[in-house]
Amino acid sequence: MFSLTLRLAILVGILFGILFIVITLLMSYLGVANLYVYIFFTFFFVVIQYLMGPKIVEMAMRVKYIGKSDLPWLHEMVDDLARKAGVPTPRIGVSFINVPNAFAFGRSIRDGRVCVTKGIMQLLSQEELKAVLGHEISHIKNRDVLFITFLSVIPLILYWTFWRLTFFGSYSRRREGGSALIALVMLILYFITNLLVLYASRIREYFADKGSLDLGNQPSSLASALYKLVYGAAKAPKEQLGQIEGVKAFFLNDLSRARKEIKELADLDLDRSGTIDPYELRQLQKKQIRLNFSDRIMEALSTHPNMLKRIKQLSQYS
Repeated sequence: MFSLTLRLAILVGILFGILFIVITLLMSYLGVANLYVYIFFTFFFVVIQYLMGPKIVEMAMRVKYIGKSDLPWLHEMVDDLARKAGVPTPRIGVSFINVPNAFAFGRSIRDGRVCVTKGIMQLLSQEELKAVLGHEISHIKNRDVLFITFLSVIPLILYWTFWRLTFFGSYSRRREGGSALIALVMLILYFITNLLVLYASRIREYFADKGSLDLGNQPSSLASALYKLVYGAAKAPKEQLGQIEGVKAFFLNDLSRARKEIKELADLDLDRSGTIDPYELRQLQKKQIRLNFSDRIMEALSTHPNMLKRIKQLSQYS
């Protein structure tokens, strides 16, 4: 866990170091006034996203919030986990989509919302579902959504600056080549920082997994839940997955990679029971995981870790 914390701290330092370099370049080549305009509009859109984000997620995921009388056992489960996590009990919602999964969102810890899809309640056992909800409550406790939102501002600033210099740079600057060179640097840094933000998103999934275990859930329960969620997504029709592609970062796994991941994970289920039990997790603990080049590229471009690596990490806690 210390290794994850250290990596995240280094990553944040690198991202803001790049931002400092960018600000210095822009002040030199564009003037302070222009820089203020870029930053103002960037943060303006971030604030709009912050205010409107929950409503957009609710609409995209067809969320309906439920009271204690609707699903008392689910409320009791979330209440217990929130109390252990030391956070206010989040609002609980059901998403009326069939793809099995769960997600958390909100503007702050006090505005936290935890939702489960119809599909997940039909697929997971009580212990597995509790482990999944512990993962989502850990996201709320860690302020993940707000953290990623503000880190995402950095590549956004770079892209906007590249676009402004490319299409609205002055003729004299373009003729001298200075504006074109700065635009090229901005574009390169945009791709680099975007990859770093994706890396930060993957790290937060490891943190949430560990957070679920800290709330008393078993590693095998979460590993088994992840296995079933990948299986459920792999079985889902492509048109269903396409409808929620834009919000897949909120889910526990990358839905678009499920068909490939289920082939890798099937070998972990030694007795073909459809679950990953403590014995099977201990067996994985003894194995070494090596990803091929294409798997590494796919992971680098994803908001979620490679699922085999992720379950391997869970085996270290068993």
